[in-house]
Amino acid sequence: MDPTVAEYIRRTVLKMPRDEIKMMLQNWGFLSEAQLQTVNFHQIKDNISQEVVQLCEENSADIKQAAALDIIYNHIYQNKRMWSVYQMKKSGEEVEYFDIADFKKKFKRRLRSALKNVTITFKEYEDNAIWIRVAWGTPYKKPNQYKPSYAVYHSQTPYVFISASMLKSNLPLLCQALLVASNYRDIREMELRSHSLNSLKDIVFKRYSQNFQTYTPKPLQGRNVEPENADIRIIHENGSEKERIHRLNQEVFGSGPQPKLEFAQYKLETMFKSGPKVDVLDKKEPFRCLVKFSSPHLLESLKSLAPAGMADAPLSPLLTCIPHKARNYFKIREKKESFVSP
Repeated sequence: MDPTVAEYIRRTVLKMPRDEIKMMLQNWGFLSEAQLQTVNFHQIKDNISQEVVQLCEENSADIKQAAALDIIYNHIYQNKRMWSVYQMKKSGEEVEYFDIADFKKKFKRRLRSALKNVTITFKEYEDNAIWIRVAWGTPYKKPNQYKPSYAVYHSQTPYVFISASMLKSNLPLLCQALLVASNYRDIREMELRSHSLNSLKDIVFKRYSQNFQTYTPKPLQGRNVEPENADIRIIHENGSEKERIHRLNQEVFGSGPQPKLEFAQYKLETMFKSGPKVDVLDKKEPFRCLVKFSSPHLLESLKSLAPAGMADAPLSPLLTCIPHKARNYFKIREKKESFVSP
């Protein structure tokens, strides 16, 4: 067995929690149950990794088997990677029969025609997800197994989730291979990123409920309040306002937990409106800007703004529409809001 393959397997085993090593090796399927019975999984991880490497040497493991073990680890601990959503587009609405063998063949052929030194590994999961691992090399160097790119493609959908390596220059090659293999003609990043792959899937596959309605808050009516009843009326109005905020928040965000989204951005294009006496712009051109949002838990952060008193309820549609815009538009653009000069 190649020493670099042995070292990569050893390091992959060392990343695993000790009480999960046996389970992952069983899912891997490269070592037999009889071989796994010889391993003492109660010793320190370094000794476990050495014993696993010795068994792999007996089976003459190559880099493909090592890469398959890495996929199993990353599938279980997918939140250790940052994932981005990409949406592909066909020239028409035709639905084609999906052939996994043809997909793999086209993907490999396209990628290797552009770069020969790559390691490509596939693994299929029960939710129609195809996990693709690509380790990149150069025309003069072997693939770097420690900085692979991952792509998760759901067949019969236009969505692919990519966790790119540090080698950003290889991302266009990966996207082109995905387009050719899946018979699409265009691919765009949706500007949604998160460590939670499942949350991104919930958003684009509409697996969680969120309402997108616009409300006009009603101003509080002025009242003549007797001094002795002022405190009671204030307490009552504060309670009513809290109930109103809670109700509007539930109507906008729903009652369940929000998908864990960490980054979102979209383009804003509006017309700048000014009063008749203030001619701000000579030319009637749209005002364009790029709006970016980031947070450890973006949607939950937005949901908490009104109850915390940091924003009026209901929130602006510019904030609550982030998942809605992302999953319904190939190119995210908002044209409804306008800026008004004083």
